[in-house]
Amino acid sequence: MIISINSTKEETGYAAAEKATEILRDVLASKSRACFVVATGASQFEFLNSLCKLGGIDWGRTEMFHLDEYVGLSAAHPASFRRYLTERLVEKVHPGKVHFIEGDASDATSESERIGKIISKKEIDVAFVGIGENGHLAFNDPPADFETEKPYLVVDLDEKCRKQQVSEGWFRALDEVPQKAITMSVRQIMKANRIICTCPDKRKAIAVRDCLSADSPITPFNPASILRKHEKAYIFLDRESASLVRQ
Repeated sequence: MIISINSTKEETGYAAAEKATEILRDVLASKSRACFVVATGASQFEFLNSLCKLGGIDWGRTEMFHLDEYVGLSAAHPASFRRYLTERLVEKVHPGKVHFIEGDASDATSESERIGKIISKKEIDVAFVGIGENGHLAFNDPPADFETEKPYLVVDLDEKCRKQQVSEGWFRALDEVPQKAITMSVRQIMKANRIICTCPDKRKAIAVRDCLSADSPITPFNPASILRKHEKAYIFLDRESASLVRQ
């Protein structure tokens, strides 16, 4: 794990996007297609904006998966991660192939198995992730399942996670936030050849400390702490999110 601390969230997003661009260019120089996983949420705004602008990537030769989606939300819902990624990435750079999680499928378990079968046949070159205020990785809330080999899971969202979605403005009230989601599993995320984690903002400081400090345990109760076991995980923080980290 390599930590990069930047002054502002804009600089953090740009630095992460530079690394992401470098990785995707390198992969496409040696392979016909690059497969990547992408996160959503407010912490990814600056990263995705910079990634779309930097250029030099043959996006038509890329294949995209995303980390998670709420159960029961249509793709048109303002909080849908399919809508988020369509507006902030897909319509801007046009990846060659896009695999969306259909959160409003009639059976969430069947949908998780469907998307899981697809990704299990792929080598993921890079995963773009964040860290939640409760330390979650994707929607693997604490205590996360570090053992399952399933690529995607149907999970219950804890209250702290759901409150974060309200505070970020995706929902007007807690009772509007779905209680379940389909999420990429921890082990599937860790299978990526490289991981770029972008996590700015003061409100993430406690989670970043608990997950990334050298003297903190790697535990399902701080799910993103598992990133410390990945040899090619690049962590991009700003001064505020890094303010409590003990190295």
